[in-house]
Amino acid sequence: MPWLIKSEPDVFSYADLVRVGREGWNGVRNYQARNFLRQMREGDLCLFYHSNARPAGVAGVARVVREAYPDDLQFDPASEYFDPASTPDNPRWSMMDVAPVFDLPAVLPLDTLRTLPEWQDSPLTRKGSRLSVLPVTPEQFRAALRAAGVDDRDDLV
Repeated sequence: MPWLIKSEPDVFSYADLVRVGREGWNGVRNYQARNFLRQMREGDLCLFYHSNARPAGVAGVARVVREAYPDDLQFDPASEYFDPASTPDNPRWSMMDVAPVFDLPAVLPLDTLRTLPEWQDSPLTRKGSRLSVLPVTPEQFRAALRAAGVDDRDDLV
Protein backbone atom coordinates (compact mmCIF):
# COMPACT_ATOMS: atom_id res chain seq x y z
CA MET A 1 0.00 0.00 0.00
CA PRO A 2 1.38 3.44 -0.83
CA TRP A 3 1.48 6.33 1.63
CA LEU A 4 2.15 10.04 1.80
CA ILE A 5 4.48 11.40 4.48
CA LYS A 6 4.90 15.10 5.16
CA SER A 7 7.89 17.05 6.35
CA GLU A 8 8.75 20.71 6.33
CA PRO A 9 11.76 21.03 4.02
CA ASP A 10 13.54 23.47 6.34
CA VAL A 11 13.34 20.79 9.07
CA PHE A 12 14.00 17.66 6.96
CA SER A 13 13.73 17.66 3.17
CA TYR A 14 13.81 14.93 0.56
CA ALA A 15 17.34 16.11 -0.29
CA ASP A 16 18.24 15.50 3.38
CA LEU A 17 16.87 11.96 3.09
CA VAL A 18 18.98 11.37 -0.01
CA ARG A 19 22.04 12.76 1.83
CA VAL A 20 21.62 10.54 4.93
CA GLY A 21 20.32 7.48 3.06
CA ARG A 22 17.91 6.35 5.78
CA GLU A 23 16.02 8.17 8.49
CA GLY A 24 13.73 7.43 11.41
CA TRP A 25 10.35 9.09 10.88
CA ASN A 26 9.68 10.31 14.40
CA GLY A 27 7.76 13.13 16.05
CA VAL A 28 4.30 12.09 14.82
CA ARG A 29 1.93 13.29 17.55
CA ASN A 30 -1.51 12.80 16.06
CA TYR A 31 -3.29 9.55 16.90
CA GLN A 32 -4.77 9.02 13.45
CA ALA A 33 -1.40 9.65 11.76
CA ARG A 34 0.25 7.34 14.31
CA ASN A 35 -2.26 4.61 13.54
CA PHE A 36 -1.54 4.96 9.82
CA LEU A 37 2.20 4.82 10.56
CA ARG A 38 1.66 1.58 12.46
CA GLN A 39 -0.03 0.07 9.38
CA MET A 40 2.99 0.73 7.15
CA ARG A 41 4.95 -2.34 6.10
CA GLU A 42 8.54 -2.79 5.04
CA GLY A 43 8.74 -2.18 1.30
CA ASP A 44 5.72 0.16 1.17
CA LEU A 45 6.29 3.24 -0.97
CA CYS A 46 5.71 6.81 0.23
CA LEU A 47 5.25 10.07 -1.60
CA PHE A 48 7.56 12.43 0.30
CA TYR A 49 5.65 15.70 0.63
CA HIS A 50 7.14 19.08 1.50
CA SER A 51 4.64 20.97 3.66
CA ASN A 52 4.78 24.65 4.56
CA ALA A 53 6.88 25.26 1.47
CA ARG A 54 6.53 27.36 -1.67
CA PRO A 55 5.24 25.40 -3.39
CA ALA A 56 4.03 22.71 -1.04
CA GLY A 57 4.07 19.39 -2.85
CA VAL A 58 5.58 15.99 -3.52
CA ALA A 59 9.38 16.08 -3.82
CA GLY A 60 10.24 12.40 -4.12
CA VAL A 61 9.48 8.77 -3.42
CA ALA A 62 10.71 6.90 -0.35
CA ARG A 63 10.39 3.32 0.86
CA VAL A 64 9.63 2.00 4.35
CA VAL A 65 12.73 0.09 5.44
CA ARG A 66 11.73 -0.59 9.06
CA GLU A 67 8.22 -1.02 10.39
CA ALA A 68 6.82 0.81 13.41
CA TYR A 69 8.75 0.78 16.67
CA PRO A 70 8.67 3.07 19.74
CA ASP A 71 9.51 6.69 18.96
CA ASP A 72 12.66 7.51 20.92
CA LEU A 73 11.76 11.18 21.35
CA GLN A 74 8.74 10.45 23.54
CA PHE A 75 11.11 9.42 26.37
CA ASP A 76 13.51 12.38 26.06
CA PRO A 77 12.61 15.22 28.48
CA ALA A 78 14.73 17.63 26.41
CA SER A 79 12.70 16.92 23.25
CA GLU A 80 9.72 18.97 22.13
CA TYR A 81 8.12 15.56 21.42
CA PHE A 82 8.54 14.31 25.01
CA ASP A 83 5.41 12.66 26.41
CA PRO A 84 5.53 12.17 30.19
CA ALA A 85 2.52 9.82 30.00
CA SER A 86 4.37 7.42 27.71
CA THR A 87 6.54 4.70 29.22
CA PRO A 88 8.93 2.13 27.72
CA ASP A 89 6.51 -0.59 28.87
CA ASN A 90 3.55 1.15 27.25
CA PRO A 91 4.82 3.52 24.51
CA ARG A 92 2.19 5.83 23.11
CA TRP A 93 4.03 6.93 19.96
CA SER A 94 5.71 5.07 17.11
CA MET A 95 8.18 5.80 14.36
CA MET A 96 9.39 3.94 11.28
CA ASP A 97 12.41 4.24 9.01
CA VAL A 98 12.41 5.36 5.38
CA ALA A 99 15.01 5.45 2.61
CA PRO A 100 14.98 7.38 -0.66
CA VAL A 101 13.91 5.71 -3.92
CA PHE A 102 14.04 8.63 -6.37
CA ASP A 103 13.42 12.35 -6.44
CA LEU A 104 10.94 13.95 -8.81
CA PRO A 105 12.21 16.17 -11.63
CA ALA A 106 10.54 19.08 -9.80
CA VAL A 107 8.23 19.39 -6.80
CA LEU A 108 4.71 18.35 -7.78
CA PRO A 109 2.62 21.17 -6.28
CA LEU A 110 -0.47 20.61 -4.17
CA ASP A 111 -2.37 22.83 -6.63
CA THR A 112 -1.61 20.31 -9.38
CA LEU A 113 -2.66 17.36 -7.21
CA ARG A 114 -5.99 19.11 -6.61
CA THR A 115 -6.65 19.05 -10.38
CA LEU A 116 -6.16 15.29 -10.71
CA PRO A 117 -9.43 13.28 -10.66
CA GLU A 118 -7.74 10.50 -8.66
CA TRP A 119 -6.98 12.96 -5.84
CA GLN A 120 -10.45 14.51 -5.50
CA ASP A 121 -11.36 12.46 -2.41
CA SER A 122 -7.96 12.59 -0.73
CA PRO A 123 -7.68 14.15 2.73
CA LEU A 124 -4.57 15.93 1.42
CA THR A 125 -6.51 17.98 -1.13
CA ARG A 126 -9.18 19.04 1.37
CA LYS A 127 -8.76 22.30 3.24
CA GLY A 128 -7.42 21.92 6.74
CA SER A 129 -5.72 18.54 6.31
CA ARG A 130 -2.97 18.39 8.91
CA LEU A 131 -2.07 14.68 9.01
CA SER A 132 1.63 14.02 8.51
CA VAL A 133 1.09 10.39 7.47
CA LEU A 134 -1.80 9.24 5.32
CA PRO A 135 -2.64 6.44 2.91
CA VAL A 136 -2.93 6.99 -0.82
CA THR A 137 -4.41 4.63 -3.37
CA PRO A 138 -2.26 3.00 -6.04
CA GLU A 139 -4.20 5.10 -8.57
CA GLN A 140 -3.35 8.31 -6.70
CA PHE A 141 0.29 7.26 -6.47
CA ARG A 142 0.52 6.56 -10.22
CA ALA A 143 -1.40 9.73 -11.11
CA ALA A 144 1.03 11.80 -9.02
CA LEU A 145 4.03 10.26 -10.77
CA ARG A 146 2.51 10.84 -14.21
CA ALA A 147 1.70 14.46 -13.33
CA ALA A 148 5.30 14.90 -12.18
CA GLY A 149 6.56 13.69 -15.55
CA VAL A 150 7.83 10.35 -14.30
CA ASP A 151 7.36 7.52 -16.78
CA ASP A 152 4.63 5.09 -15.83
CA ARG A 153 6.24 3.00 -13.11
CA ASP A 154 3.80 0.12 -12.67
CA ASP A 155 6.71 -1.80 -11.19
CA LEU A 156 6.47 0.40 -8.12
CA VAL A 157 2.84 -0.06 -7.12
